[in-house]
Amino acid sequence: MNCLFVGAGAIAPEYAAGLPESSLSLAGVVDLDADRAASLAASHDCPSFTDLETALERVDAPVVVNLTSHAAHAAVTRTALEADRHVYSQKPLALDADEARALVALASDRGLGLDCAPGTPRAPSQRRAGRLLADGRLGSVGLGYAHAHVGRVTDWHDRPDSFLEIGPLYDGAVYPLALLVAWFGPVERIRVADALDVWPAREDRRPSTPSHVEATLSFASGPTVRLTASFYAPHRSREFYGLELHGDDGSLYLKGTGAMDDDRDRVRFGRVGREYVSAPSDAPGEPYEYVDAVERLTESVEAGSPSRAGGRRGAHVVAVCNAIEAAAEGEGSVAVDDCGATADPPPAPVVRPEKQTGRETESGQSALRLPAVGFGCSRYRDGEYVERADSIATALDAGYRLLDSAELYGNEHRIGELLAAPGAPDRERVFLLGKAWRTNHRRGHLLAACAGSREELGIDAFDCYALHWPSALEHRGELRRLAEKPVERQEALTFPEDADGEPATDDVSLATAWENLEAVHERGWARTLGVCNVSRSQLETVLETGDVDPALVQVERHPYRPRTDLVEFCRERGIRVVAHSPLSAPGLLDEPVLNGIGTDRELSPAQTVIAWNASQGAVPIPSSTAESHVVSNLAAGGERLTDDEVARIDGLRDPDFER
Repeated sequence: MNCLFVGAGAIAPEYAAGLPESSLSLAGVVDLDADRAASLAASHDCPSFTDLETALERVDAPVVVNLTSHAAHAAVTRTALEADRHVYSQKPLALDADEARALVALASDRGLGLDCAPGTPRAPSQRRAGRLLADGRLGSVGLGYAHAHVGRVTDWHDRPDSFLEIGPLYDGAVYPLALLVAWFGPVERIRVADALDVWPAREDRRPSTPSHVEATLSFASGPTVRLTASFYAPHRSREFYGLELHGDDGSLYLKGTGAMDDDRDRVRFGRVGREYVSAPSDAPGEPYEYVDAVERLTESVEAGSPSRAGGRRGAHVVAVCNAIEAAAEGEGSVAVDDCGATADPPPAPVVRPEKQTGRETESGQSALRLPAVGFGCSRYRDGEYVERADSIATALDAGYRLLDSAELYGNEHRIGELLAAPGAPDRERVFLLGKAWRTNHRRGHLLAACAGSREELGIDAFDCYALHWPSALEHRGELRRLAEKPVERQEALTFPEDADGEPATDDVSLATAWENLEAVHERGWARTLGVCNVSRSQLETVLETGDVDPALVQVERHPYRPRTDLVEFCRERGIRVVAHSPLSAPGLLDEPVLNGIGTDRELSPAQTVIAWNASQGAVPIPSSTAESHVVSNLAAGGERLTDDEVARIDGLRDPDFER
């Protein structure tokens, strides 16, 4: 769709930069500065103008992108709407709430779309923070602290006059305000506000409005937020556009409400009683482009329902700024018109499998929707048993949503306590994989094991329940809470020996064990079933003899042992592959090829291996007790390697690898 840029100042090239990758084309440029307009237009092979009315008459562009100075936004938007053009305006929509509401009404009367910057509530780190909020991690949100330290515009902007005329509210505060309104809906009242005219005496150019404003905002949905907007506080101060929210169960920190790109540490979460932990994305993401918001507006136009939601939000933000100014001038508490603005938060992530059915209604099971990276909860590390409750809590706080549990690990009750504690993700947001140990392959023992694990975890059903190994050992007693038993007793129960000191096996075939596992599914105790540490032939046995197909296969997988044949076999049948022990093969993380690829991508060798798995659709479940590794391993799930990089890592395959 053709668009007309009105304004060719510093922000215009930022919008134009995203055009080649969008569905938009630049049909004309308008600016009072003829040279500036011509320069931008020439780079996009379109005409330039110094008069808006002339451009509207001559250019076939359904959408006007209003990139003029702050004070000119309202007049330009009105002119474009009266010419029956859809409008996307830079922030603010206007400087007066009445004018802003009138623009929304005009767009509505004419059936036109109207949107307003900032569009950053849809930028990657903001959406990541919003999903964490929607995840229920904070509980009921009571307080917040928002900053908009625009800084000394005379230091960093070549044309600061427009900024100095309007003050920090209408330029800077709109970023946290737009995000908070998107998450919580409209502000109901300004409780209190104050404004300061603080500025260095040496400066010749001074703001014509207060340079520093603070206000306390009450949102209709509950939260109270203290907002600080400042030209005096440098934008290189500790807080730039930071936002911190505190709830009954936890706290959220977002480093930049106006950030366009993403970074591992931009979003941090702190469960009550625990330190903040970085919550990185585990999925590939693209940096936000200025033009993305314009493209969303044009999509609504093409769909026949021109959107005005962004215009209503922009009008409400102006109303908030007006009310803050009134409160600061001594009017006391000031009510704020909602201007029709509504919340539009990102949806909470859902990690749950669909109900698994037998082959009488489906040919195999459709692939489960799993996170890119899971977290291994085994207590066995470096030859000894270790306590894992703290690292599992850290993993949950960082954003892991697949926990690999097993009765062998003996800590299911600890996981259950963490999942039940304030600040934990909702049950619907976590994929729980459980595993029955080899001593419980007989039907009665297996059912008892699953029932005990469910009780320890405090869940009605596993998302997937699996056989930990295909072969059986003799039952020597129940395995509940192994972690609380002496190590000798743990070993005697889980690795029983006969009189000669050899493994005491049990005569239960894989086909029989799988049939027994299906009884768990029949009772509704597991939504899907899986099998671990199998060969392709053993998996084929399960597929040939069982009534319910496995939805998940877990095997040791890393570059030395990629299990390519098994992975391809599973992929063809919609069976997800989970890779255990992805990083622990001796010598693996010292491989030069991993270091080389990692250096090029600013990844550690461990992160490179995780990305290698994720790039091929396998879900690695690294296990770590160090917070830095817990976070970096999760972040690596968002990386995707090229085919060449995957092939180079595949070259590490070692047919003779054994532990």
